[in-house]
Amino acid sequence: MSGYLPDNRAGRDGAVPWSPPPGEPRPARLQPPGHGPVPVQPLWTAQPHGRTGTAATVLLIIGSSVALLLVAWFLWWQLGTVAFLLCGILALVPLGICLLGLRWVDRWEPEPRSALLFAFLWGAGISVGITLLAGPYVAQALYLMLPGLAPEFVGPVLEAPLVEETAKGLGVLILVLVRRSHFDGPVDGIVYAGTVAAGFAFTENILYFGSALISSGGLGVELGFVFVLRGLFSPFAHVLFTSAIGLGLGIAVRRGGALRITAGFLLGLAAAILGHMFWNGGTALVSGGFFVFYFVLQVPLFALAVAGVVLLRRAEQRLTRARLGEYAAAGWFTPQEVLMLSTRAGRHQALAWAGRFGARSTMKTFIREATRLALTRQQIAAGRNLAANRAAEQTLLQALTRTRGAMLARAGVA
Repeated sequence: MSGYLPDNRAGRDGAVPWSPPPGEPRPARLQPPGHGPVPVQPLWTAQPHGRTGTAATVLLIIGSSVALLLVAWFLWWQLGTVAFLLCGILALVPLGICLLGLRWVDRWEPEPRSALLFAFLWGAGISVGITLLAGPYVAQALYLMLPGLAPEFVGPVLEAPLVEETAKGLGVLILVLVRRSHFDGPVDGIVYAGTVAAGFAFTENILYFGSALISSGGLGVELGFVFVLRGLFSPFAHVLFTSAIGLGLGIAVRRGGALRITAGFLLGLAAAILGHMFWNGGTALVSGGFFVFYFVLQVPLFALAVAGVVLLRRAEQRLTRARLGEYAAAGWFTPQEVLMLSTRAGRHQALAWAGRFGARSTMKTFIREATRLALTRQQIAAGRNLAANRAAEQTLLQALTRTRGAMLARAGVA
């Protein structure tokens, strides 16, 4: 058909070069359902829309929105109208940087917008509210338990990491509970946790910028220094801390089990707290002040985090190719479609082809549905929640069939 490109990585007979991972047998009861005696009509590639959200998500969004309004009122009351608006505009800069970075991480299998909205609202509203309310009590308890430590150490190095990471982490844990079908692994966990952290940092930056503005009596060097330090040098600080929670939960969710999820949350939370403590108190470890600490330790740590995300994304691509290969063997895809759906270059080619006849959005739907199907197949292959995942598999296969028909009709093939 027009625009159909072969892929040199397919074998000579056109088969997808895939074999089951070691230790993962494929019993007959877990085989993908066959397509029937009629071969699938070749298309390119496409995926399904993420679900708009459940009733629980809607209620959580409403509750988080109310909390954010209360926090905004508190900030306005503390700073005044002019400072509140100015600092809110300045805080949009690091927020934009963080959201662009998280969008890059989330490009392979985008998360539902409703879940991301809740994550942001939780971070910007509820987690800040928890920090403001619980922080003084936790600090007082730490003063009593550690009377020999200076208050300027207890607050930023002990109390802030404990309270802030716990408050943010609870939002990520709630997403595991209410949006389990879209929380598939480490990359999803990093995206959700990073979005919570970006929301928290946005509100916290308004407070820091406002404090600098008021203490200096207006626009000046102090506000500029704080903006550069927090908004340009370290916009991803909170994202890096809280991503440890998302990573721990993502690994646990992929393996399944309430005990594993609890352990993943606690281990991720411990890592986030320690990372936050190290960030806030690290300048004492390096002679030369903040900038030496920043370039000697923080920049390399950030580079390692980015490299880790790249490796996780490549692992998801390999998983997509392996699982869709099973469906190709059952007649749901052609081998070339699997190769296109499981590579970035193939997806770009498919979207460009679909765009020639105004079906780019339909192709995006097909790609999303196929990726969701691969992740569902992974859950089935692992033997987790078989009844629910089998039902989801059937729903996705029906959706893919409808999307394929719509795509062929638009292309003038059907």
